[in-house]
Amino acid sequence: MLFAVGFLQNHLELEPCPLCVITRIIVITMAIIFFLGLVHNPKQAGQRVYGSLNLLTALVGFGVQLRHVWLQNLPSDQVPACGPGLEFLLQTQPVFSALRTVFEGSGDCAEISWTFMGLTIPMQSALLFGFLLMLVVLQLKKRPRGLFS
Repeated sequence: MLFAVGFLQNHLELEPCPLCVITRIIVITMAIIFFLGLVHNPKQAGQRVYGSLNLLTALVGFGVQLRHVWLQNLPSDQVPACGPGLEFLLQTQPVFSALRTVFEGSGDCAEISWTFMGLTIPMQSALLFGFLLMLVVLQLKKRPRGLFS
């Protein structure tokens, strides 16, 4: 997130599209769940709860990124028209209606404004969520132990 906000948004002045904002929220949510699990240091059942919450969150994040990559790879004549920003949608519509509008896509989300090693930002984010999914699955498969035992 520091890279996205610090470099992409502040230095390169790239404004995040609605799906990028949702991705940031999902990454921050995962970080909070990981942190709470670390601080709480629960026994086996609690570790499973934290792991399951992060598994669900990572799956949602990965799904959002797949949708974003799909929008970016649409032929130009099939790209949805640009729509209002996420903040405006949330102020003027109920939450689920605003989210449905975001996931239908907009021209903003289909625009490729930066790449690194041939990967767009959503592709890089999909790799991040794939890595986090593997990390969470490993956490759920391993025999739970206390932090200091």
